[in-house]
Amino acid sequence: MRLARLFFAGAALLASAALTLPLATRSALAAPAAGGGPESGVGPVTKLPLPRYASLKTDRVNLREGPSKDHRTLWVFQRAGMPVEIVAEFETWRRIRDSEGTEGWVLHSLLSGRRTAIVTASKGADKAAIPLRARADDGAEDEARLEAGVIGSVKSCTGSWCRLVVALPSKRDVDGYIHQDRLWGVYPNEKVD
Repeated sequence: MRLARLFFAGAALLASAALTLPLATRSALAAPAAGGGPESGVGPVTKLPLPRYASLKTDRVNLREGPSKDHRTLWVFQRAGMPVEIVAEFETWRRIRDSEGTEGWVLHSLLSGRRTAIVTASKGADKAAIPLRARADDGAEDEARLEAGVIGSVKSCTGSWCRLVVALPSKRDVDGYIHQDRLWGVYPNEKVD
């Protein structure tokens, strides 16, 4: 009986403490709504749209369970330039999601506003490489053929095509156009200048 009263008293204390947090803090810590587009909200810290895409600045970024260094590390990203989606903000921390749906918190200083995108796998049974065209036209010649997982810098998007620059091994950078729906790192119909 005493244990039950202690449990309920503790639960009531935690509930009242949560209610005394500022609304911005509570909403920043809450899980974001799934499937939101770029107009879903505004970050309480930066006043920038949420969600929005960014990229990792360095080759080593700890993804944490919560917005502080006291929280355990869930994952360590090891690919600078990888696109991520910022879905929440809290002080100097950003909650991000990667292309596979993994979410966690990183320090804002480890993120860049530079837009990058990952080439996504072909739909259906066809796993062929994706053409990077010389022009935004299906009839244009191929500059390269890109496998799923290749990351490139997004230079612009029209809503249906994106201009992408990709650094290929032992070759010059390749600049070309790819269908926007073949990329993770830009929203459907988003225009990027």
